[in-house]
Amino acid sequence: MRGARHAAMFSPNMHDELVEMLRRREAVIADHAWRDRDSAAHLEALKNVSMEITAWTENHHAAIDPRLRHYLANASFSKALAHLVAERQGTSP
Repeated sequence: MRGARHAAMFSPNMHDELVEMLRRREAVIADHAWRDRDSAAHLEALKNVSMEITAWTENHHAAIDPRLRHYLANASFSKALAHLVAERQGTSP
């Protein structure tokens, strides 16, 4: 029952928005050339996308399942992304 209720609350568009932000954050982290070339701009970009994720989480708090909410609240963004990918593939617990 929880899964059906969760699916109805957490729309595919919401899922896609969050996945995109989490992937964008990973891309910023992985861009070592940018970090080495302009560490201040790199750090600013990382802060900005992290703040976007935090704001998104606050705006959609009620629609997020407890496990995903836990990952996001604790800034476990890699775990949050893995959770969303597994959920989309139907392999999430």
